[in-house]
Parts: sequence; structure tokens; C-alpha cells
Amino acid sequence: MSDTAYTPPKVWTWDKESGGAFASINRPIAGPTHDKELPVGKHPLQLYSLATPNGVKVTVMLEELLEAGHKGAEYDAWLIRINDGDQFGSGFVDINPNSKIPALMDRSGSEPVRLFESASILFYLAEKFGVFLPSEQPARAETMNWLFWQMGSAPYLGGGFGHFYAYAPEKWEYPINRFAMEVKRQLDVLDRRLGEVEYLAGDQYTIADMAVWPWYGGLVKGWAYSAGEFLSVHEYKNVNRWADQLHARPAVKRGRMVNRVSGDPADQLHERHDASDFETRTQDKVAAE
Repeated sequence: MSDTAYTPPKVWTWDKESGGAFASINRPIAGPTHDKELPVGKHPLQLYSLATPNGVKVTVMLEELLEAGHKGAEYDAWLIRINDGDQFGSGFVDINPNSKIPALMDRSGSEPVRLFESASILFYLAEKFGVFLPSEQPARAETMNWLFWQMGSAPYLGGGFGHFYAYAPEKWEYPINRFAMEVKRQLDVLDRRLGEVEYLAGDQYTIADMAVWPWYGGLVKGWAYSAGEFLSVHEYKNVNRWADQLHARPAVKRGRMVNRVSGDPADQLHERHDASDFETRTQDKVAAE
């Protein structure tokens, strides 16, 4: 079965109605759409994010740092509602001109440091605190290999498969088949690697695992696109073993709650300003006030 044929025009023009679920916030230009300052809390690290897979990478890293005793990793996490266009506010664009979450400000030094792109944030924090990034080779190189593998591969999962399978205004066979094939190939890449080692870099838990897990761990755990059966994710035994192993970590559980706005209200912590917020400020408790 073929999809309806499409002949591209000689010059592309923007159709504001196209784009499916994200048509209201997608546009072909950069820059802010409105003036809005970002809030600043009491900690040197200020995170502006949402609990998408890219956002979860950073909150897991911050919670792992705190779990390991790095008190300097205390942070304020502010909710950026991307469906409402918060990422196009002037304050957010000042931190990330690409208008994507997550964005982080480090105000611990003499001059503030802005950080955008999740891999850049993970690498910065790993170097700042001296953990979750091996200093010796070849483990360091393997960590970077898999970190950048994720950055190059996940767009096929999210913007490719996820978009056409879950969010596009219609179901089209060709793009769904094309990206399903690629996602299954990626799962096979991971499954083969994780059949050889405990973690992606070897025997050490690193920022590579933190980067890959929210995307591919979330996929096999059934959190992404309701596509587990369609993709036969149960076949990837090593990925499932690794996904369960990481999900059992207390810091990973906490990190997945921060800036979450969907699912069980008891697992949603819209903003995080103190460790006690996990006990007192989840959305079920806020709603009961």
C-alpha cells in the first residue's frame, strides 16, 4: 500500500496548520515570541526543563550527584511547558537560542555559565564534579562514544518514529515503516553491546547510561508512544535487563519525577527546590491542599 503522492513545490512555504500535535508551537524561525524573565531560586544550579527524555537525562544526573554526596549539585528545577510555548520566552532564549529543553544556568562562579543541549549539560556536570565520566581510557572513550551515539540516534526514535507513529495527523505507512526499521536496528545495536557489558561504557555507570536510558529504556519499559508491542521490545533481553537495573536506582526514580506533568500525580513533581519536595510537593499532595 502506498501513501498519497506528494509533489514538493519549487519553493517551500510555511503552512501554519501542518505539523500535527505540535503545529501550534512549530515555526521556521528562531528567537523569542514574547518577553518573559525566568525565575531564579536559591541554588547555584538553575534548571529550566520538562520531563521529556532529554529533560530526564539532566534531572537523573543531578539526583545521582546528590545521591553520591555532592552537595554543590543542589538545584532548582523550573517547569517549562513546551506546549504553551514557554521555550520561546525571552529569558529562556537567552539561555538556549535553539528554544529546546533542557537549559541550565550555573551561577556558582564569578560569571554565570549557560548550558544547553543535554549532552553538553551532562558532560559539564560530570567534569565539574569529577564523577560518572571515567578518567582512564578506554572507558572514557566508550562513554563519549555512546553519549554521542544517543545524540545522533534518538532523533530517529523521537522526531522520526515517535512523530509519525503517535503524533502525525494521519498514519502513513512509508515513514512508520522506515523509522520502525531504524529504531529496531538501534535496539539491536544496544542489545548486542549490553550483552557484552553491564553498562554502556563497560563496568561503570556513566553519563552515557543516563543519556540513553530515558529514550531506549523508556521505550522498552512502555513509557514511550505505546509502541512496545508494535516494536516487539520484549525481544531485546539485554536492553530490558539494563533498563530495569537503572530504573531500580533511587536517583533515577527521583529524576524521572522532576518537571513531570503526565501520568500518576504521585509521580509528578512540577518544580523541585529541595530534596524534601519529593515527599511534600508531588502533584497529588499539592492538589489535596
